[in-house]
Amino acid sequence: MKKFFTISIYFFCSHLLFSQESPLEIKKDTTILQETIVIAQHKLSNYRQEKTLSSIDAYLEKANKVTMIKRGNYAWEPSLNNMTSDRLNVTIDGMQIFGACTDKMDPVTSYVDVSNLEQVSINSGQEGSENGHCVGGGIDLQIAPSKFYNSGLKTSADLGYETNSNYKIAGLDIEYSGNKFYLNTDAIFRKSDNYDAGNKKEVLYSQFQKYNISLQGGYRLANNHTLEANIIYDKATDVGYPALPMDVSLVEALITSATHRYKNDLTIIKLLESKLYFNTITHIMDDSKRPDVPIRMDMPGWSDTYGFYSKATLKEKKHNILVNLNGFYNRSLAEMTMFPNDPNQLDMFMYTWPDIRTLYTGLYVNDNIVLNRKESITTALRLGFHQNKIAKKEGVESLQIFHPNVSDSKNRFLLSFSGEYKIKKNAFDAALGLGYGERAPSVSEGYGFFLFNSFDNYDYIGNPNLKNEKALEFNTKVNFKLNTLKFSVTSSFFHISNYIIGEIDDTASSMTIGANGVRLYEALDHASIFDVYLNTNYNFSKKVSFNSSIGYNYGMGSNKENLPLIRPLSYLAEINYNTKKFNAALQLEGNGNQSKYSSFYGEDETSAYAILNLNMGNIFHLKNSKLVFKYGIENILDANYSTYADWNNISRQGRNFYLNASYIMF
Repeated sequence: MKKFFTISIYFFCSHLLFSQESPLEIKKDTTILQETIVIAQHKLSNYRQEKTLSSIDAYLEKANKVTMIKRGNYAWEPSLNNMTSDRLNVTIDGMQIFGACTDKMDPVTSYVDVSNLEQVSINSGQEGSENGHCVGGGIDLQIAPSKFYNSGLKTSADLGYETNSNYKIAGLDIEYSGNKFYLNTDAIFRKSDNYDAGNKKEVLYSQFQKYNISLQGGYRLANNHTLEANIIYDKATDVGYPALPMDVSLVEALITSATHRYKNDLTIIKLLESKLYFNTITHIMDDSKRPDVPIRMDMPGWSDTYGFYSKATLKEKKHNILVNLNGFYNRSLAEMTMFPNDPNQLDMFMYTWPDIRTLYTGLYVNDNIVLNRKESITTALRLGFHQNKIAKKEGVESLQIFHPNVSDSKNRFLLSFSGEYKIKKNAFDAALGLGYGERAPSVSEGYGFFLFNSFDNYDYIGNPNLKNEKALEFNTKVNFKLNTLKFSVTSSFFHISNYIIGEIDDTASSMTIGANGVRLYEALDHASIFDVYLNTNYNFSKKVSFNSSIGYNYGMGSNKENLPLIRPLSYLAEINYNTKKFNAALQLEGNGNQSKYSSFYGEDETSAYAILNLNMGNIFHLKNSKLVFKYGIENILDANYSTYADWNNISRQGRNFYLNASYIMF
């Protein structure tokens, strides 16, 4: 293993010294399947997006297969193909980053803002394994690429206000771009009070305050070589979580990277890109602002990640090849201190993540073979070595209570591969894919110690002896076009072996006051997850169009129990009016009744709902600038509702009027 890691570092460093030139960026098609969500907030190239100052969470919810699990008004957890973050590979510009909260109150998506990013790439199943192993798919939050535009100084300012929750947003972007040097800095501030659900019902502990600052710079070393550095600082305070028994007093992240790029369209190797990165996160939970707490607790957590990747894009005849060698080292530590109300009793302390060190090195190869003008085949392979080590002796001893044969380290070898056939004709294109993927248990699944889950009201304990989770995947995509009518069908089926989930242990006593008991992470023999979506688009004229989407999802375990957090029947219908300077859209969205809920895993039924939204926009071109307005009404009828993805049935926002204004100087 040491040899493998040394070779990996050598391979990485060798790219820094390699001399050649310019890549063609590989980007997925931006279709109504929404595999790529274009943000480009600082450019504001598309004023038709619903809110120019939406959070990343709101953008992600636009994608068919993505749902955001809400525990409050901030930091929603992404779910893709009905699988939560443990089964996904969520990265920031290809960088691995891991939250520091044992309760998933800080998903990776919460550490960036729209001002940092150009687009979000969403890849289902093994299509998402470029940056790491996964089962459900990958989400990559992509930072804007090099900006050697030689356009001089540009600035933009953004202001936003929403009536529901008295939500205020302010942003500023300053960019200098020359032929050999560029520098871009941006900042955004968000502050929200408690929001109101339908019928003016205040949702307590739903407030938050956050600011995000980023600095990106680049220098052209030669015609084909560039060197770039990026720093993102993100800090949120006074974050309430109404669906949980605790809030967050501080969550802070520093994300840094240095990147070397070499591009050359005239050689077989089109692009060499190498990145070194480091990120550190601090997350502090406390319940000091909650009334009538039976016992007060402080629960801080820390996560530090050091990593690299080195990737090359090659083109030779009919082959378009991407090679990505990457690795990371992560330290995850979390603890809990309980303070009894009786001053004569001693404080109680334990490690909930006992300083887990994770080392990973892997290689990814993707080959897109163009058979002819209409057909292509894509194959991909990822191999990886994954090691966990418990650094705290107390952590080993604690887990040995439940798993006597636990050692302080665990090595795993991971394998993923996939293949896809595509055919494209004048009015028709289709793709058929097959994939196999493996993942290691997450830190919580493997090493968590008395992690309280308010969803089912159980304490959870990890299991270091879990086997790798394995998934066999089938997927299809079909698109048709008939004059001004377009429609597409996309479907996925996953057969997951060793499906990791919590099972009740009647022999253990809970640590949390009021908990129903203890669940140990175990593995079902298998589980099946299926989804299918139908999307349509019809243009009545150049100005008026209609879009709709309807989806069905299913999930069942080998124990014949429904899986939790499986999306019920969902639908979206939207009519749009667009001109060069004005746009409007009326939208109906909703879910059907969640009839196949999982009471076995603590889930209850959620009722059907439907809400109406109206959004509009104007753009004004001035002499050396432009002004963009986005405004509208969400939940026009002020419905009081919750969805299957709302933790503990927390109600969503009621009627909300909003206005976003952006001023851009050229």
